[in-house]
Amino acid sequence: QVQLVESGGDLVQPGGSLRLSCASSRRISSINILMGWYRQAPGKQREFVARFTNSGATNYADSVKGRFTISRDNAKNMVYLQMNSLKPEDTAVYYCNAAILQTGTSYYANYWGQGTQVTVSS
Repeated sequence: QVQLVESGGDLVQPGGSLRLSCASSRRISSINILMGWYRQAPGKQREFVARFTNSGATNYADSVKGRFTISRDNAKNMVYLQMNSLKPEDTAVYYCNAAILQTGTSYYANYWGQGTQVTVSS
């Protein structure tokens, strides 16, 4: 298991920037843990935003490509989401995700933080 704690959500004007942080209780440098960010807007399903692959590459949702950047600090067990050129449609609760490979299987179990609210409005 792992505990994830997000922070950094806020109210920001369109065009502004925010950096979200996620603190993990487990070592995130393990190849068996894939870290990422998801979001859920009011009345909508949770959706993928960005993540690291098991090769260390990054994937992004088309809606955030070129504006958001996921990064990590393995020494601190932290994952970040830098969000630039924010739009009102980016308004959502943002969740940190850890997908952990279960021992002896090819199954990844998902763990979630409590979420942090990002509101983009003038």
